[in-house]
Amino acid sequence: MALIKSISGIRGTIGGKPGNSLSPLDVAKFTAAYAEWLKQQGAKSKYTVVVGRDGRVSGAYMQQLVISTLIASGINVVNLDLSTTPTVEMAVSNNNADGGIIITASHNGAEWNALKLLNNKGEFLSAADGESLLALADSETFGFVTVDKLGTVTSDPSAIEKHIEAIVQLPMVDVEAVKKRKFKIVVDCINSTGAIAVPALLKALGVKDIVLLNEEVNGKFAHNPEPLPQHLNGICNEVKKQHADLGIAVDPDVDRLCFICEDGSLFGEEYTLVAIADYVLQQTKGNTVSNLSSTRALKDITLKHGSEYFPSAVGEVNVVAKMKEVNAVIGGEGNGGVILPQLHYGRDALAGIALFLTYLAKSNKSVLQLRKTYPDYFISKNKIELSNGVDTSKIFSQLQRKYKNHPVNTEDGLKIEFDKDWVHLRTSNTEPIIRIYAESNFETTADNIARRLMADIKEYM
Repeated sequence: MALIKSISGIRGTIGGKPGNSLSPLDVAKFTAAYAEWLKQQGAKSKYTVVVGRDGRVSGAYMQQLVISTLIASGINVVNLDLSTTPTVEMAVSNNNADGGIIITASHNGAEWNALKLLNNKGEFLSAADGESLLALADSETFGFVTVDKLGTVTSDPSAIEKHIEAIVQLPMVDVEAVKKRKFKIVVDCINSTGAIAVPALLKALGVKDIVLLNEEVNGKFAHNPEPLPQHLNGICNEVKKQHADLGIAVDPDVDRLCFICEDGSLFGEEYTLVAIADYVLQQTKGNTVSNLSSTRALKDITLKHGSEYFPSAVGEVNVVAKMKEVNAVIGGEGNGGVILPQLHYGRDALAGIALFLTYLAKSNKSVLQLRKTYPDYFISKNKIELSNGVDTSKIFSQLQRKYKNHPVNTEDGLKIEFDKDWVHLRTSNTEPIIRIYAESNFETTADNIARRLMADIKEYM
């Protein structure tokens, strides 16, 4: 059982005792604390919160708990029901709401769920706001309203439609160009709300030949839902079998995105942002941002276009903060998360799909040909599970001493430079693990660097 409280939200496993899992009591407590935090942001008589969920089995009952707790706190609710994370983010602004709650554990397995909490801009809470909310939850200094002040519930069944309409209206999205290419596309919907949103977007872009995999929205994920190479054999094989132009894989809440080339090979989740940034920078000059664990290929492409690249700490809220600071025109994370400020400050797989297909159509290249235009870097992505009580800060300090002759960055965990290669170690915000990412021009070198550091970590644990 696990319950993780961080700037990425309240995340935990389903089933178990309160305080050690995302139990119904914990869902109610953190929702009530969020309602109290919201009321402390202003002096309004009524506040409105948008609520949406992905397709997880536990999502329906959690949605009822969240909505009921908000009503009892005197908060009006706009219920999107089955939705995507970026749709909920945009719906906060579209409904002039004061915040939003997305019920999703993103890439985690079916046994997990979470509350992702948004501010009145439809963006994740800052670290300071998150700490205030957690303090309210710990102290339980929240209350509920009398019967005459209960909140109300309305629905917004057209939220995904509005989201898609905003995407196809973007100046950088060319529906006619996409339509003329007559793409055949295979989509892995991973038994969640991608099955609702992605086909609707493709149809709005004029794509008619669509093959859907794992399209039943039942939360019983057909494979591990994190869109990593080892989990995508099914769609890779189907793209080849169908003689499709490309494949699209998303995670359960549709904020991460990766592509499959026409030969069934992976475009590479790290290169989702690289390709889309390449297209955006051809349309408008400006800075780019990605986190410290992302490929250096984005920096290469940015410099090629005469713009400047900036790294940030890992976590969407940190990437967004850096993007605002440097006025970036595109940014995101190497896990397939694309953030386009022109639309909204949140990772958005739907926006990424529209931009990528437009670039593909206008370039008149195949997906494989486009991939070959980018430098080949290899990132070895690994993790070590943590037992309770492990002090990662001590482990990182010992590693920093061991590698004191190499350039290091301690802004977010520990990043060590080895000439042109690097390794980034950090404690996850969403799981009880240390992530170990290493990058090199050579796959074996990246793997060897990662293995060396994993051995060091186990020695110090």
